[in-house]
Amino acid sequence: QVQLVESGGGLVQAGGSLRLSCVASRSIFSVITMGWYRQAPGEQREFVATITLGGSANYADSVKDRFTISLNNAKNTVFLQMNSLKPEDTAVYYCKFHSVGRDYWGQGTQVIVSS
Repeated sequence: QVQLVESGGGLVQAGGSLRLSCVASRSIFSVITMGWYRQAPGEQREFVATITLGGSANYADSVKDRFTISLNNAKNTVFLQMNSLKPEDTAVYYCKFHSVGRDYWGQGTQVIVSS
């Protein structure tokens, strides 16, 4: 069973930065995209960013120019560099590996941005 483990969340002041990481416990066959989603209290989970194995990235408008998604050479770790954080970025951040036939989700890492 593949597990995705996120890390890097925490408490930061507005304007600060955090770097999230998500590592897969083993290689996943036929990964198509790797991405980040977030869920704020009382809200639905929303898209943040995705990246293909070739490095093509997409971002939600709310994070464009502030967040950067990347992956490592082994293609088993995805990162999310978050700069210029705002209180509205406060949420639990989840990584997702989308492969042929199924999706894999991490357990989430909490990000709190204080004003």
